[in-house]
Amino acid sequence: MSNILVRSAVPGDAPAIKRILDLYVEERIVLPRSEDDIRFYSKNFVVAEVDGVCRGCCAARDFGGDLLEIRSLAVDRGLIGGGLGRKMVEFIIERLKLERPQFRLFALTLRPDFFQKLGFQVVDKELFPEKIWSDCDKCPKKACCDEVALLISHGY
Repeated sequence: MSNILVRSAVPGDAPAIKRILDLYVEERIVLPRSEDDIRFYSKNFVVAEVDGVCRGCCAARDFGGDLLEIRSLAVDRGLIGGGLGRKMVEFIIERLKLERPQFRLFALTLRPDFFQKLGFQVVDKELFPEKIWSDCDKCPKKACCDEVALLISHGY
């Protein structure tokens, strides 16, 4: 792929982000989000454009206390494996390094190998009660979660 640009999202990206996320909602890979919710939290998102078209998204949710979560990571199906996801996560990590002296960034995922290649380590989900209280309670897979928790730290 050529002409890839990863950038911070703006509120106007909400329809494109929702379109990409909705590709994975039915499969229960990501939780559903409304366009208004995405627009409200657009500052948490980055997008990957290919030839000027938004083809991927990723967000970093701040739980406070230097704990953040990678979430809503998705790319158009035909571009899986093309490096867009990696570029977006790396963009978020580099941005966090500029903004904070230290942070812990975690992900809950069905693809732990993807995050391990970026330096994340497998950890116990119980390390993130903030996540469990806020999102896991609403998840349809709550009683049978198949996601793996991973963490990368900076400055600790």
